[in-house]
Amino acid sequence: MKAVCTPRRQLLRQGAAAALGCGLPAAWADNVAAGGPVVLQDALGRRVEIAAPPQRIVSIFASNTELVAALGLLDRVVGVEDFTRFPPGVERIPKVGGRLGFSVDAVVARQPDLVIVTPARQAAHQLVDPMERIGVPVMVLLSRSLAEVMDNLRLVARATGVQARGQALALAQEARLLRVDRQVAGQPRPRALMVTGRLGNGMLLAARPGTYTGEAMVRAGASFALDGLGTVPQVSPEAVLAADPDVLLFAGTQEAMQDLIGQRGWRDLRAVRAGRATTVARAEFLIPGPRTFGGVEKLSRWLHPAAWAGEAA
Repeated sequence: MKAVCTPRRQLLRQGAAAALGCGLPAAWADNVAAGGPVVLQDALGRRVEIAAPPQRIVSIFASNTELVAALGLLDRVVGVEDFTRFPPGVERIPKVGGRLGFSVDAVVARQPDLVIVTPARQAAHQLVDPMERIGVPVMVLLSRSLAEVMDNLRLVARATGVQARGQALALAQEARLLRVDRQVAGQPRPRALMVTGRLGNGMLLAARPGTYTGEAMVRAGASFALDGLGTVPQVSPEAVLAADPDVLLFAGTQEAMQDLIGQRGWRDLRAVRAGRATTVARAEFLIPGPRTFGGVEKLSRWLHPAAWAGEAA
């Protein structure tokens, strides 16, 4: 006879046997038997209680959706941000907001049992308190380092009842980074600048220390051409020309990069003259998720081809 899944509150009363009868992960059955929900701490130090593996997830921002998808749970995602483009199929998922803000009503209409947000563009400010008031668990994630990206995989896996899967995926990414470390150990590190955006006032956005993007560039085997960027990502074209980096990286299309380096002064940069200007994928360096680790390895192979000679991709 097929087991009938009962509501979450009733499961808590009935204990582990009912949870296992509904096909819930054993770790969740253990938590139910212990008389309480799974309790997590998110990036803001908030205590998040989840009574049962969520089946209706609203994931705000592409990075969070990619984390859920990497765990094989895209079928549980019922709402995303307007500009989420990956993985294939995500375009069919209902949208709950975007650059102009996030609609609490749109999120609630999706009947989520977990909302995952990042404190960007006021998402956390607009959604955390309203969701908490109606009893929907909200998990806030930050991605300030590659280690934090891996920890987010583990955290989302715990929250969704696939802890072993998340641990295996995080360990695989860690092994990939360690392989890169071994290949670039002892190699000279070119002074690099990664342009991550262009502003209307002529200023540029650049990868800087203390961010996962800056760390990804360094782990690939580069060093920062510009010192003292601090917490402000903006840099003037004049500062770039004065720094004269050995390597110029551009997060975007080849056409956009050519437009930049075709401007006065830029074509005389040593990186441009030496053919050491290249694009990197925005999806790999500006969306913190599993694809970032592949981006680190690809960049490392481009920076240090001799070190990778004979190593299969």
